Amino acid sequence: MNSKVSQYKELVSQVSAITAGETDSIANMANISAILFNGMSGVNWAGFYIYKDEQLVLGPFQGNPACIRIPLDKGICGRAATTKSVQVIENVHDFAGHIACDAASNSEVVVPIIKNGQLIGVLDVDSPSFARFDNIDAEYLSKVVDILTNTLN
Repeated sequence: MNSKVSQYKELVSQVSAITAGETDSIANMANISAILFNGMSGVNWAGFYIYKDEQLVLGPFQGNPACIRIPLDKGICGRAATTKSVQVIENVHDFAGHIACDAASNSEVVVPIIKNGQLIGVLDVDSPSFARFDNIDAEYLSKVVDILTNTLN
């Protein structure tokens, strides 16, 4: 089995265990951020933006301080939110409209959080490495988001 897949299966198991029975979204997002940040290799930021007042607002995260508000028409997080689709970006500097919250970040994966067709927010993970993320990351981070979504009221 691919070591990346093995690593993700363990992370998904940890996320499932720590969120079991907990319905507080902030608590769950905080723990998920910590699990991903500490459990994924080569990442420098992992966290959430919450959809509020027609924009994305910084939620629980691990890493350096981040942009507090992201308009829906800006950046990779904005694109994931408006298209409601996972964004895997190999080189953020080639992405028109990229918001450089951390100049050290070179690649990014963003997974929208959707419940009953409604945007809740996004999970955002950044890396200082180019092309750090791929379809395996998209698949397993989507599973993490599914676990979170199932805890939301």
